[in-house]
Amino acid sequence: MREFIETIADELRRMLGEGRDSVPLDDDSVRILRRMQADELAAERRSEISSGDEPEEVKFAGAEDLKIEAKKEYAPKQVRIVASRPQTRTIPDPKPFELPDGSPSEKWEALRGIVLSDPVCNAHVKPGKKVVFGTGNLSAKIFFCGEAPGADEETQGIPFVGRAGQLLTKIISAMGLKREEVYIGNIMNWRPEMSTSRGNRPPTSEEMAYCLPYLEAQIAIVRPQVVVALGKTAVNGLLGEDPNRKMGAIRGKWSKFGDSDLMITYHPSFLLQYGNNNTMKRLVWEDMMAVMERVGIPISQKQRNYFL
Repeated sequence: MREFIETIADELRRMLGEGRDSVPLDDDSVRILRRMQADELAAERRSEISSGDEPEEVKFAGAEDLKIEAKKEYAPKQVRIVASRPQTRTIPDPKPFELPDGSPSEKWEALRGIVLSDPVCNAHVKPGKKVVFGTGNLSAKIFFCGEAPGADEETQGIPFVGRAGQLLTKIISAMGLKREEVYIGNIMNWRPEMSTSRGNRPPTSEEMAYCLPYLEAQIAIVRPQVVVALGKTAVNGLLGEDPNRKMGAIRGKWSKFGDSDLMITYHPSFLLQYGNNNTMKRLVWEDMMAVMERVGIPISQKQRNYFL
């Protein structure tokens, strides 16, 4: 039961990170969620779910940073996903640092050492886990920027090695490239803290601001022609937060980040929610073809017909 509940909570967090602020639920679904929560709370001797005329709140055990509010006047009920501010330690302003003169590899090694030994990064990493630093070709034309590390990433210290990472690798392969030919980094160097070992949450603006100089330095070393922002969290980290920003409106749009062109697309985890939905896959693939054209990678007719 706990694993099932945490899986649902994880999917809600990912929706929230992609800009989704609500999901429709019918009466039966709401009743099922309430019953699941009641069983979980009873098992852990926690207080019962309150009821009344006010909007009813169902709080998942193991997902303390999310609330689900079922508005009674909606039919079907519209469940609003609300993220409460995570309880993390105060994040200081980023400290200035300097990289030595030298080749890109020498600068990258120096930067990697700075990040992996950063006291703030390490203070927010759970015991036995790792700070996550970017990896890939230092002469790459394409720089994929994700959001924050997950459980697999903090275990290995490498970005995009979980399910979403496996899908990203497949996308890169479909572009006619190998993972080693691109560069992959994250907006964050540590997995945002949670009260449980499962699930993820979007990083706060303070967390992203602290890690941004390290990401900027990686981009400056690689000097990619295109940066691909994977998901709304990555966009917020790179361009600054905008409460009116919706992924559906900005996806597939070109922007700029420093000297690099910036392509905005969905995070691979977003595609995982839709399973074999070729419509959603096609949207991301169109974005990747635009990136391929921008950097001069030939596109075959077979590639142009993917997911049609």
